[in-house]
Parts: sequence; C-alpha cells; structure tokens
Amino acid sequence: MAWLWQYLRTDGAVDPTRDAGEPPTFSSQADAESWIGEEWQTLLKSGVEAVTLMEDDREVYGPMSLHPPAQ
Repeated sequence: MAWLWQYLRTDGAVDPTRDAGEPPTFSSQADAESWIGEEWQTLLKSGVEAVTLMEDDREVYGPMSLHPPAQ
C-alpha cells in the first residue's frame, strides 16, 4: 500500500502545479501525516490550497485546507 497527498486547488480540482513537485509516497498513514505537518507551509506557498490523503486509489480523508484557521 502507498499513501500520498493529492494536491488540490481552491475549487477542489487536482492541482497540476509543477512548483509543488510530485507528491511523495509513504509506507504508512502516520508517515504521510507527519510529512504534511512539516511541509504544509511550503506547499501553500507553492500554490497548493488543500490536500486529500489517498491510500492507493482510495480517498482516506479530505480535502483539508492548508490555510490556518481564522481567528
């Protein structure tokens, strides 16, 4: 099984941006979640608005906005 983050635009469409690079794959959900916790700001700066966690072709959860919550 491979876990990966699918990058999304504001409208929910898959984001084909080259700036963010190809999403890496992970061997576990925990590894994928740890990585997004470290990289979300970089992804947001490169134009990714939200992410969806995928396990192979199955959507696990998302879309999840990369923008910080409003205060």
